[in-house]
Amino acid sequence: MNNPSPDLSDIRSAIDALDREIIALIAARQRFVEGAGIAKAGQGSDAVRAPARVETVIARVREEAIAAGASPAVVEAAYRAMITAFVELELEVHAGER
Repeated sequence: MNNPSPDLSDIRSAIDALDREIIALIAARQRFVEGAGIAKAGQGSDAVRAPARVETVIARVREEAIAAGASPAVVEAAYRAMITAFVELELEVHAGER
């Protein structure tokens, strides 16, 4: 086995760069979530929680994960955590607290 191991600091730098891109995308997603919270004014909090929509999103991202060569379990876990946090944020916007 003559393959040299990749340099850990290079790997960490690449991960850090990806994290910056992911954070920028999360910020963009947040703006849409806040808009949805405003658009749902006058509707109950169930419109914000939208469990059927959550499951639709999860099914879609699992399929996209497989197509991209990512672990669908990891992608699902990440999305469930992100959606939970965004639902809380959207509930605040919906209630006029943000």
